[in-house]
Amino acid sequence: MPEGHTLHRLARRQQRQFGGHPVALSSPQGRFADEAALLDGWTFHRAQAWGKHLVQEYRPPGSTPRSGPRQLVHVHLGIYGAFHELPVPPGPPVGQVRLRIVGPAAAVDLRGPNACELYTPEELDDLIARLGPDPLRPDADPSRAKAAIQKSRRPIGALLMDQKVIAGVGNVYRAEVLYRAGIDPHRPGTSITDDEFDALWQDLLLLMPIGVRRGQMHVLRPEDDHGAPAYRPDRPRTYVYRRVGEPCRVCGTPIAHEVMEGRNLFWCPGCQPG
Repeated sequence: MPEGHTLHRLARRQQRQFGGHPVALSSPQGRFADEAALLDGWTFHRAQAWGKHLVQEYRPPGSTPRSGPRQLVHVHLGIYGAFHELPVPPGPPVGQVRLRIVGPAAAVDLRGPNACELYTPEELDDLIARLGPDPLRPDADPSRAKAAIQKSRRPIGALLMDQKVIAGVGNVYRAEVLYRAGIDPHRPGTSITDDEFDALWQDLLLLMPIGVRRGQMHVLRPEDDHGAPAYRPDRPRTYVYRRVGEPCRVCGTPIAHEVMEGRNLFWCPGCQPG
């Protein structure tokens, strides 16, 4: 499932592609047909991300950013969803296209999302209230995440994946920031000190914007970025993620693996002692 940096990168790109322009909306698959017909010809005002959620804002032609009605489209990609860029004019749709957006100079098809739906402003407020702070948003309040972690007996490895605690962190960032902090993922949240939480948060503030800029996660410190290749040819190296049984890049201990609350967990028992 895409992590938060992917959605923020998408929001920025769609803002550049469509922001301020009338767009043609359609739903070749038909599952979003009525909503697309409602918004067809409206102006794409802006796109924003909260954690793993993308929200597009549309306004009627002739309205200003400060006046007139607005409509929101909420997208959650899930595991299989993706936006695919197209030339303008685009050709016939291929596959199950939930939403097609065509602007003056860009077009995209959305396939396979968990959610693609109209949202009211109140529904967006409810979504934001359910999510923890997003390290990629300037309005994020880390004290909310710290309080949620330090009062919970759940392991920190599970808490970092809980979108109600911190929005946008997925399996890779979870594994890698815990490794970089030297924190055993099994430690209960109640054992995480203020200094340890602050270090985790600051590391997310460092690493996640790199993912937004580059389109890929880069988590190794320069002095460690050598040795065994990444788990896939098109991915940067990681410390522990998907390296089960391989030697740690720093201490040589075999990387461990287990399933924690339904998700694969990777860590180094040498660098992250219990």
